[in-house]
Amino acid sequence: MTFDPLQALDVAFLAMLLIVAVAIVRMRSLFAVAMLMGVYSLVAALWYVALDAVDVAFTEAAVGAGISTVLMLGAMLLTAREARPVQARRKLGPLAAAIAAGAALFYALPDLPPYGAADTPANAGVGLEYLERTAADTHVPNVVTAVLASYRGFDTLGETTVIVTAGIAVLLLLGSGRRRREDEEAPE
Repeated sequence: MTFDPLQALDVAFLAMLLIVAVAIVRMRSLFAVAMLMGVYSLVAALWYVALDAVDVAFTEAAVGAGISTVLMLGAMLLTAREARPVQARRKLGPLAAAIAAGAALFYALPDLPPYGAADTPANAGVGLEYLERTAADTHVPNVVTAVLASYRGFDTLGETTVIVTAGIAVLLLLGSGRRRREDEEAPE
């Protein structure tokens, strides 16, 4: 077996993601958790770039590291700064669920196609047809842009509408909490 630097990079990114995830779970400071979740999203975005999924990397960086971090910090203004201690027995359910999900993933691992194989379902059939016909059908040289803007244009518009609506709702909720505090603090 030969040494593949790209697979070593993948393993390094996965190790960083695991370390940050464990740190997030162990933290008590909500500010530190919000910041580490932004770091997690940035590392994930870097990994997506290494996997040649630049479109997914941009989305992860914008939504995961950008908007989500800002929204969490805004929501943190309405809550305590430290998480309350949780009893050990209340941690067993989530731990069991995480172990079961991990075991299911490892059980399914042998059924995955070989890494980078050209004859995988993603690289044959409909996917291959899109790669061959996209430039002629849409006159857009980038296949990802063509799929998002042309073939899935209404779907992308719907996703954008949902994100904008959610952002407006969060801003309204944060604004109403601020007004409520100002009303409580105002002298009569």
